[in-house]
Amino acid sequence: MNEFDWDQNDLVPQKEVYSISRLNSEVRALLEGSFPLLWVEGEISNLARPSSGHLYFSLKDSKAQVRCAMFRNRNQLLRFRPDNGMQVLVRARVGLYEGRGEFQLVAEHMEESGDGALRRAYEELKLQLQNEGLFDSDAKKPVPTLPKAIGIITSPSGAAIRDVLTVLKRRFPALPVIIYPSAVQGENAAREMVDMIHLAQQRQECDVLLITRGGGSLEDLWAFNEEILARAIHECQLPVVSAVGHEIDFTIADFVADYRAPTPSAAAEHLSPDQGEWLDMLRQTSNSLTKSWQHHLQQSRQELQHLNTRLLQQHPGTRLKQWSQRIDDMELRYQLSIQHYLDNNRLQLEKSRGRLLQHSPLNRLTQFQQRQEQLWHRLQQGIHKKISETRQSLTSLSRALDTISPLATLDRGYSILQKEDNTVIRQQKQVKQGEQIVARLAKGKLKLRVEENN
Repeated sequence: MNEFDWDQNDLVPQKEVYSISRLNSEVRALLEGSFPLLWVEGEISNLARPSSGHLYFSLKDSKAQVRCAMFRNRNQLLRFRPDNGMQVLVRARVGLYEGRGEFQLVAEHMEESGDGALRRAYEELKLQLQNEGLFDSDAKKPVPTLPKAIGIITSPSGAAIRDVLTVLKRRFPALPVIIYPSAVQGENAAREMVDMIHLAQQRQECDVLLITRGGGSLEDLWAFNEEILARAIHECQLPVVSAVGHEIDFTIADFVADYRAPTPSAAAEHLSPDQGEWLDMLRQTSNSLTKSWQHHLQQSRQELQHLNTRLLQQHPGTRLKQWSQRIDDMELRYQLSIQHYLDNNRLQLEKSRGRLLQHSPLNRLTQFQQRQEQLWHRLQQGIHKKISETRQSLTSLSRALDTISPLATLDRGYSILQKEDNTVIRQQKQVKQGEQIVARLAKGKLKLRVEENN
């Protein structure tokens, strides 16, 4: 085969064979990674409710349909019971059911289609304001712990204001409340609430605003989802608390407000201090001051007692006693140290004996034990012998010292004659007639004058 010969198979790319399960897995990953959560509107058909609690159905319109699945942990949150023929709005992610190799939607949320337009408008405005930064926590103002007055924007005849006033009366009846009346439902409700926000800022009567109403449907609460109210809350110089509907209801006003309370009563709880807690705090502060003064007096007494003790300790007699006690302590410590040293040596000896038992033959161990006992006896004998010899030497030296000591000679009646410059007189010629000399006796001295020098 020359350089110009070639095989057709060389130009065909190598084949890679996929299994069905691998292909389905990669297709599912591609679908789920390519599409965000989608809102889809359609009519329910082929609804199935197996014992697992999951929902399986199709969504269809006049031209097409798509299979859907909604798992139990999601459909338990529904506020209505889905059924065939119902028009619904579904928030879902795109997926693939590998068992049948079919494209499907996995529903995360479902609501009746009547609220669909409002829900879409709500989500669009929410996303727009969020992107503009109206929901940022950095822009939110702190709510005062003890406001001088609370301004409430709500309907004066609604249940929300009664709940708020009841809670405020129970918790802190001295807190002033200013009601800015406004409609909270209907076409002009949002504009009226905006006007009340502006009025509260102009009057400067309160230092926090509460916007509130009771629960209702999405349509009932729609005034709190309008853009003009959201921007008015964001631009308000006073901190704004939102308490709209029930705990599960969230409005645009909740996200823009400086603080969101789940219910009107909860907002009143948050805004008002508990008078019982404040009274307890005052009592605790009073008790703390009393205890502080008592503690200060006790410290002063202790300091005075300490100074008196130090004064007594500086007395010479006390210091002598302390030094005497320290000498006794040192003696005891010295004795304990020697005992500890001996015990330590014995312990080391026992350890060495144990190691010897582990690593040496029995006969050598017996010999070493005998040798040890001999050395121990010799050491004891040597110590006793050394102490005895030292005592004998000390006795001999003491006797010799007494023998040659001039003091012993003086005790026998002799005296030592010295000149006034303490020179010892050994010869007659060292003194002159009339010179004064000193005679040192065993006890005392005598001054003498030389009468004759023969």
